[in-house]
Amino acid sequence: MEPRMKQGILPLGLLLAMSALIFGGCGAEPKRTDVAQPEEIHIAAPAFDGDSAFSYIQKQVDFGPRVPNSREHVACGDWLALELQRHGAEVVEQPGRVRAYDGTVLEMRNIIGQFRPENSERIMLYAHWDTRPFADKDTIRMREPIDGANDGGSGVGVLLEIARIIGADTTLDVGIDVIFFDAEDYGAPEWASATSGGVMTWCLGSQFWANQPHKFGYQAKYGILLDMVGAKDAVFNREGTSMAYAPSVVRKVWTAGKNLGYNAYFKNDVTPQTVDDNLFVSQLGGIPSANIVHYQVQVLPMGYGPFHHTHQDNMSVISKPTLAAVGNTVLDVIWND
Repeated sequence: MEPRMKQGILPLGLLLAMSALIFGGCGAEPKRTDVAQPEEIHIAAPAFDGDSAFSYIQKQVDFGPRVPNSREHVACGDWLALELQRHGAEVVEQPGRVRAYDGTVLEMRNIIGQFRPENSERIMLYAHWDTRPFADKDTIRMREPIDGANDGGSGVGVLLEIARIIGADTTLDVGIDVIFFDAEDYGAPEWASATSGGVMTWCLGSQFWANQPHKFGYQAKYGILLDMVGAKDAVFNREGTSMAYAPSVVRKVWTAGKNLGYNAYFKNDVTPQTVDDNLFVSQLGGIPSANIVHYQVQVLPMGYGPFHHTHQDNMSVISKPTLAAVGNTVLDVIWND
C-alpha cells in the first residue's frame, strides 16, 4: 500500500508546475539576465622614465663588454647588485661554474633583487646581463666581444628603472623579483662545428637557476623576459616559445601594450620558437613566461635585426621611446595584476 500523503501538502513537482502556470501566465516580467556587470577598474601605473633607462644602459656599456671571466664582467656585476640594493631590494647572488660549448669553465653569477620578499604572491621580471664574447655575425673583428647595448644592456636598463619605481612605491602589494641571468650569450658561434652547437649551449645562467632556484620551492605566478628591447623602431611579435608555454601571459602583456597605444611595437604575428631564457624558466622552472624580444617576421630576413651579434650593437641603436614603450607596458601589467 502506498504511504498516504500528508494532508494539505502538495508534491514538490506539482507545486512547481502550478507556480509556473500562475506566475508565467499573468504577464509577469521574466527574470532579467542582462544585468550590467561592474566595470573593471584600470589602475594607472607610475610613469616610466626612458631617459633613466637609457642612462642605465650607457653605464653598462661604459664598463666594456660584460663577458664572463673578465674584469669588466665582475665590475658590472658588483654595480648591478649595489644598484638593486640601493632601490630597496633584498639582493641574493647566485654564483656558479658552468661549462661553455668549447669546454671553457665560466665563473657565472645570477643576481636577484627581491622586492617585498615576505609576500608569497610573486611576479618574476628578468633579463640577461652578460654580452656576446664574439661578433660572429659581423664581417670585421669577428672574434672580439661586442658592446651589447641592445642585446644584454637594454633589458637590464629597463628593469633597473622598474626596480627604482617599485622601490619608491608604497601601494604595490605583490612581490616582485628582478633577476639578471648570466652566461646567456655564450652559445656556440656561427663557425663552431655542429657537434659543439645545440640548444643547451645557450642560457647557461637560467639553466643553472631553473635546476637550483635562489630560494627553495620558489614559485611565481608568471614571468616576463626582456631581451633586446631598446632598438629604434623595434617590433615585438608574439614569440613562439612564449606562445607554446605561456599564451595567457603573452595575451596579458600584449593587451596592455596595445591599450597604452603602443600598437606600432606590439604586433600579433607569431615568430618561430626561439631559444632564450624563458624556455628554461618555463620548461624547467615551471614558471610560464612571456618574452618581449625584437624579432622581425614582417620583412626579410626574419630575425633579430641587422646589428644582432655584431659591433653595430652599440648605443647608437638605442631609442628612448622604445624603452618607454616596454617599461610602461610592464608596469601596467604588474600594477593591474
